[in-house]
Amino acid sequence: MNLVDSSGWLEFITGNKNAAKFLKPLEDSSNLIIPTIVICEVSKVLFREKSEQEVLIALAYIHQGKIVNLSPVIAVNASKLSLNHRIPMADSIILATAQAYNAIIWTQDEHFARIKNVKYFSV
Repeated sequence: MNLVDSSGWLEFITGNKNAAKFLKPLEDSSNLIIPTIVICEVSKVLFREKSEQEVLIALAYIHQGKIVNLSPVIAVNASKLSLNHRIPMADSIILATAQAYNAIIWTQDEHFARIKNVKYFSV
């Protein structure tokens, strides 16, 4: 399984320099999980910078993967991971979701750079 975090989705959607690095997991939608916190983060940025129609097109693409809601178990695990790795809440939810699904995180977020089962690409 794969999980592309918010930074990866935004890089891909906007076509920035690392966009192609996220193509592999994004094309394999049957093995792609999307935590709802990623939808929130991506939507927030896109609504600020794009038209509503462009946002809806991006969200339709995002919804091709398996959407994972924040469960109580993931929330509790996220709180522990946040403390252990000293990462923000959203990142800890992403990490806990990835661990619950045995997924690799694809990201440009430095908070994940030294964490196991992460494919990190520097900006």
